[in-house]
Amino acid sequence: MGAISRKLERLRRHWTRLRPLLARFEPTFYVLVCALSTLHVAGRFYGSLRLQTLYADYWNDPSLWTPHHTRAFGPWSAPLDDVFIHFDFARSTAHGHPFEWVAGNGYSSGSTSLLYPFVLALGYLLGFQGLALMHFAAVVACVSVFALLLALRRAFDALPAWTSYLLPLALLGVGALSWAFFSGMEVAFFLALFGGAFVTWLGLVTPAERSTESVLARSVALGLWGAALTATRPEAAVTVALFAVSAAWSLRRRGVRRMVAALVLVGTPGALVVIASAVANWIFTGEAAAAGAIAKLELYHPYLSGEEKLNLWFFYLGYQVLRLTQEHLESIPAVGWLVWVAALAALAFKETRRPAALLWCCLIGWAMTVALNGQVRWQNERYSMPALAWLLTNAALGAGAAIVHGFRTPRHQGRVLMLGGTLVSLAVLVWQAEPNFRFQVWYFGRGARNIYDQHVTLGRTLRQAFPSEPIVLVGDAGAIPYVSEGPALDLIGLGGYKGLPFARATRAHVGSAVELIEHLTPAERPKLLAIYPSWWDELPLWFGTRLFEVPARGNVICGAPSAVVYRANWEPLAASSRPFRLPQTSAITAEFDWADVMSESAARYERLPASGGRVAVKLLPNPVAPSHDVFDAGRNSPEGTRERFTLDGIRAHEPVTLVFRAAPVADLDVPVLIDGTPAGNIHLPRTDGWVEVELHLPPLEHSRVRVELGGSGERVLYHVWAVQGR
Repeated sequence: MGAISRKLERLRRHWTRLRPLLARFEPTFYVLVCALSTLHVAGRFYGSLRLQTLYADYWNDPSLWTPHHTRAFGPWSAPLDDVFIHFDFARSTAHGHPFEWVAGNGYSSGSTSLLYPFVLALGYLLGFQGLALMHFAAVVACVSVFALLLALRRAFDALPAWTSYLLPLALLGVGALSWAFFSGMEVAFFLALFGGAFVTWLGLVTPAERSTESVLARSVALGLWGAALTATRPEAAVTVALFAVSAAWSLRRRGVRRMVAALVLVGTPGALVVIASAVANWIFTGEAAAAGAIAKLELYHPYLSGEEKLNLWFFYLGYQVLRLTQEHLESIPAVGWLVWVAALAALAFKETRRPAALLWCCLIGWAMTVALNGQVRWQNERYSMPALAWLLTNAALGAGAAIVHGFRTPRHQGRVLMLGGTLVSLAVLVWQAEPNFRFQVWYFGRGARNIYDQHVTLGRTLRQAFPSEPIVLVGDAGAIPYVSEGPALDLIGLGGYKGLPFARATRAHVGSAVELIEHLTPAERPKLLAIYPSWWDELPLWFGTRLFEVPARGNVICGAPSAVVYRANWEPLAASSRPFRLPQTSAITAEFDWADVMSESAARYERLPASGGRVAVKLLPNPVAPSHDVFDAGRNSPEGTRERFTLDGIRAHEPVTLVFRAAPVADLDVPVLIDGTPAGNIHLPRTDGWVEVELHLPPLEHSRVRVELGGSGERVLYHVWAVQGR
């Protein structure tokens, strides 16, 4: 026993001498661990990507299998087509056309990030062009993740330094989060900015680190970080508000003036970014909301009631919790909930309560905001990944604090149980996370291969087969125009085109999008359609002639197994905008076009009750030239619905005839009121084709009149013109 005691004492003395040296070099060691961990995980994901694209190239060109052509890596790609949307905006920015999806299309509010394309544009200018821009995005992702790991270490300041090594394990050990980090999207960059804001916030709210001068400087700095956060992701407005409120609250003992000053300095820059973006959207598009919000948020769904939108919000909120826990945090049932327990534990310990409280508020605020997004279920839940990162950071804090307290003396039964439970839980979580991680690595590579096989190949084919660069209508607005380098129209509306509100129109129905195409000159209309036919109802059948298709073998990420290219034919729009029979002695002085969102906005169209109003489309023979079909879109009005709209431009004091276009399936009489005064009924006879019915009115007193269609049976009207003699 004496020999053992002497050896232990000798070890203790050695440790006492080594401890200051280790403490001196420990920060450097943490930096090294973070750097190597980031590069290792990035290497696994990007290795999977380039192995899968290598297989794709070998499949497309078997001659590459010869020893002379054998290579180790395939080309770069991305696991999401949305990555290439950022690339589109970045290329336009590098070419001097910021905020344009495709140079020449005009301003677009459809980029999901204002700032990130500018970061990528720097890479484009440095020579990372074509698919190599994904290489630069990978560099940005690695640097961002590394910076995040360094910044969030500050959350462990009140704990022993060794506990912070749980952070790289937590953030990089969950496959879905690493998938999002290295996907080429803005997630990693956004969280790196959050890390900078977090460090600044800690300096502001920690009494020992602040003075009167530092409070002012750090408030300004935190405000600038907040501006960068909101410019990167609009959902960060809630996160910035939490920074501002918590910073102001921490100064409550210094007086109301300092609280208000901190609140204003921290919150104002981010708020100005949001306001400036909305103003720019309004000026250039006529919509304060961004195109992405209109296309994705259930708040802008044209047919849902308020109660239905609220129910969906609760569903998407619960979906995030269950999906992240039961899909991405566990491969064994119920194990994922241990992460939530550890994250809650961070609130129980004084050392971690302050940073944990902020991270919990950010997590909840983000999840509640993202629950407004109807696409939160797609793309590997990428919209929820910042919330997952904050949850895992809190879990690392809670686990670290629990272990530290478990080792403290005296070791009573509760502390021993807490220590043992924490260590066992960590071991189980690490062990069961590996299958999910391996799957995410494979899924990353296969998704990138799908995009490469289908979208990149389609873009190359368009560039080679159509050197004249015809305008291409696309339903996925990413890699196809980026690779083809030609003009394009994004039917979903994220890309922006000639200032037309495609996002709002397509959200209503593809027929409303076709109504917008009717506003374009023949030269501005797409010559090709590159779409998934199953997405767009009658569009490819009525307006396209099939040319070829491009498949994605083993599809896991694309919208359909094959994208199909059609030659566009817009001839059915030729006679849509005018009455079929218009005397030469008459002229159209005013009109209203149902389902044309621009016409409906200009005419202040409204429905009573507001529910219903789904778009209906028809392609029927022209009554004057039966060999030619005519397209029009209208609104379905349930029985009893009243409709109101304004006709502007009528020549006052002259007789006027209202010409209504319909295709009734049953006889129907619809009462018409002009400025609240009954003006007669229009009789819509049952027909198998188009019919245009006239209502003759006496001379009107004003050039602008409010037309109301009274309640009747169910009806669909398509167009009305005010016709007067020349």
